Amino acid sequence: MPSFWETLQVDGQEMSAYVSVPSGSGPFPAVVVIQTIRGVNQFIQDQSDKLAGEGYAAVAPDLFHRITDPALTDPYERGATLSDQEIIADCNAAVDLLLGHSAVDNDRIGIVGFCMGGRVAWLAAATNPNYKATVPYYGGSIMVTRGAGVQIPLELADNINCPMLFHFGEIDANPSQDDMAKLDAELTRLGKPHQFFSYPEADHGFADHTGARYNREGAEIAWPRTLQFFAAHLKGAPVVKNGRVS
Repeated sequence: MPSFWETLQVDGQEMSAYVSVPSGSGPFPAVVVIQTIRGVNQFIQDQSDKLAGEGYAAVAPDLFHRITDPALTDPYERGATLSDQEIIADCNAAVDLLLGHSAVDNDRIGIVGFCMGGRVAWLAAATNPNYKATVPYYGGSIMVTRGAGVQIPLELADNINCPMLFHFGEIDANPSQDDMAKLDAELTRLGKPHQFFSYPEADHGFADHTGARYNREGAEIAWPRTLQFFAAHLKGAPVVKNGRVS
């Protein structure tokens, strides 16, 4: 199962992406993996490798590639530099990499994102029709925009044309349980297929085994659900509906 770093071109700049692919010749379904506020760190690389082990080509773009100031090391300050227009361009570049590769099945591409990447997974699914499934993990700030020229992700919900599986931490403040209800209501109003799960005593970042708020019980339930969801929508496996589905 090979993994490596690839250099992509985005708006005339170089962007690194971590790539992990299954053994064999394919064509494989594929998943874009979106980083947390801490970048394409060991956790994101591990999730990409796990997906490759399940038969998916995985690519994790470095959304911080435009940051050139070596003194800017605080992850939250780095995250504040991002704009939605640039994020969309970066995600589209990752999709283009997959679309242009003979080992990838162009009709079977999904996206998963963690923390700020959960918000990005929603935004990307609303702005690129190539995704066939999207899985945000505790994506906060979906009701606010970053930068100018793009609607807030919630207002773009009508453009999401793939099924969604969203994981929430029960004690997370952003997204909160109230946020979950609002997102659920909007997707339901629009008739968008979605499945939401909330994990007891789980906080923001509960799936990250390298983080301080790791919740083993929640993580070990959420990941199999994610794999089952991708298998259903990217591999054609049967769907087991044991959560709230609309």
